[in-house]
Amino acid sequence: MPLRNDTGLLTVSDVREFFRDALATALEQQHLRVKDHTEHYVVNLLAMFARTEALFEPGPDGARLKPLALLLADAFETQDDERRFRTLQRLGDVALFVAGFLANGFPRRLVDIDYHVAMGGRAYGALAQSSRRGPRRVLATVFAELEDKFQPLVDALNDISDCATTQSQHDLLRLYDLWHRTGSQRAHRLLMRLGIQPVLAATRAH
Repeated sequence: MPLRNDTGLLTVSDVREFFRDALATALEQQHLRVKDHTEHYVVNLLAMFARTEALFEPGPDGARLKPLALLLADAFETQDDERRFRTLQRLGDVALFVAGFLANGFPRRLVDIDYHVAMGGRAYGALAQSSRRGPRRVLATVFAELEDKFQPLVDALNDISDCATTQSQHDLLRLYDLWHRTGSQRAHRLLMRLGIQPVLAATRAH
């Protein structure tokens, strides 16, 4: 059970239990339903990446995140089916975690989130297709749901990682841009909660 110590920091005895409870709450807040296997997959993903060494890869200049484009290139250049599967899985997992938990660290432009959502969804879609036959048939339905609900799941992870409700004027513009670009229902609800009715701009005839 999560507890706060004297410093106000949240401590947990079981990181999976924490993420399981937090994700269940976030999914309820987002009015999002996913299959039990998918929820279990996301909880395990969050618990795994809670360890820095699992997220970042060692390199000559220190640990870093391997660019998604390089992961995609590695996946489609290899002739090894198992390696391709594992590389696409890491691509999807990293994209989901980064977009959900590290979005506030992106530069103030939305192309980064768009990019992670597109790349992650594409990776999970490829995994769903390749897993429909053989020993990974159960995972095929998980990957298909992760592809289909990638953006709503990002919103749910945003709720877990960022409970702050105060927004600067610049943040409000970024929140609006996020909704406009991705259709994020979470961004829409936050804007409404802050008294802003988001409206798509009319398309000008040419």
